Amino acid sequence: MPYRRGWHARWAFGSAFMILGATAAVACGTQAVSRNRGMPAVTSTSSTTEPVTTTTTTTTTTTTTTTTTNVLRPPALPTPSTTTTLLPFTILGALPAGRPLSGKVIGVDPGHNGLNYTDPAYLDQQVWNGREYEDCDTTGTQTPNGYTEAQFNFNVATYLASDLENEGAGVVLTRSTNNGIGPCVDQRAEILNEAQSAVAIDIHADGGPPSGRGFAILLPVADGLNDAVIGSSQAFGEDVLSNFSATGMPISTYDGTDGFSYRDDLAGLNLTTVPKVLIECGNMQNSTDASVLTSTAFQQSAAVALADAITAFVG
Repeated sequence: MPYRRGWHARWAFGSAFMILGATAAVACGTQAVSRNRGMPAVTSTSSTTEPVTTTTTTTTTTTTTTTTTNVLRPPALPTPSTTTTLLPFTILGALPAGRPLSGKVIGVDPGHNGLNYTDPAYLDQQVWNGREYEDCDTTGTQTPNGYTEAQFNFNVATYLASDLENEGAGVVLTRSTNNGIGPCVDQRAEILNEAQSAVAIDIHADGGPPSGRGFAILLPVADGLNDAVIGSSQAFGEDVLSNFSATGMPISTYDGTDGFSYRDDLAGLNLTTVPKVLIECGNMQNSTDASVLTSTAFQQSAAVALADAITAFVG
């Protein structure tokens, strides 16, 4: 869930005093992953001195320096469902044969971060979004049972990175963990721009009206900096719409028109210089969508659908 108008309201677990520098490192790696996985381990590397993150095949130890004083911890998250039958969505499994994305760099931005709620001052700092100043970031939304959007976003992004690497792509992530703060939304855009991504996607879930269902694709509006990628972003959005519909998640009943919502108030879209869309994968405030979004099987299927869309656009 982005953090501006409409149903994109902020929530927080409580106050705390934790400051964590959010940085990440970039690399292009490959990782062979079986499509018949349950909850696969994904190896990653990160650095506290470079602003970009990627996954690789080498398992390393990640060191993060934090300064913590009486940090509040959120309640334990419910375990995602692993049910694979009688679910109101379609389980996708097959990726294109071969390595159609070899030599391509793909940008993936899992929205928010798991400890954002601990540092309101960090979130409230103002950044330029290409049109106006806005908050650095928000906590994101959650299901009524407390499953966080930040966790959902990170899970899908991790599965997607594995799928894309299996197709030969180098994947640039804006964060490599769900146990940090930030980065700010303008920094996320900069990370993916500087990587010269062939295409990029921001992964979110919405916090809309409880009666509303479905996914929506948010598209950029020309504002100068992003003018050159408006047409290509629209084309990519159409690939995402077609492929994500195959998951069985319906098109949003409350956000946008026919699955598309044009936004001029989001830094990630305003500041992009590469083809990009933001997807709200469903509505966490709707009980039906929530049960789907927290399912491991759906998160994996969502990743496959996004990988298929990326391959269709780039391959």
